[in-house]
Amino acid sequence: MELTVEFGFSAAHHLPEAKGRCQNIHGHDYQMFIVIDGPVRESDGMVIDFHDVDDIVEAAVLGDLEGADLNQLLDCPTAECIAEWVLARLEPVLPGVKAVTLYETPRYSVTLRKSS
Repeated sequence: MELTVEFGFSAAHHLPEAKGRCQNIHGHDYQMFIVIDGPVRESDGMVIDFHDVDDIVEAAVLGDLEGADLNQLLDCPTAECIAEWVLARLEPVLPGVKAVTLYETPRYSVTLRKSS
C-alpha cells in the first residue's frame, strides 16, 4: 500500500545559468509530497505512523530547507536537484520511501521515483 504525506517549506535560491527572473535571488513556498510504499502491519493496521513520517522528514530534510538560501546547500538548486537531494536524505532513514514530488509553484512540479 502507498501512503503520501505533504510538507511545505519556504526557501530562496537563484539560478545563475537560467534565463530571465530566475537568475536573481527569489523565494518560493514549496509543497512536497513524500510517497511511502509498504505492507500494512498487522500489529497496528498502518504502513507507518504519519507522525513518525513527520518526525523523520523534519529531522532529515526540513530542518535544512526551511528558510534556507538553497544556493548555500546545493550547487544547482533547481527543483530537480532539490528532489534528488531530498530522496537521497530520506532513503537511509525512511523505510519504504518511494517518491518525492516537489512543487516549486502551484503550476510547476517535478517527481522523482526511487529506482527499483
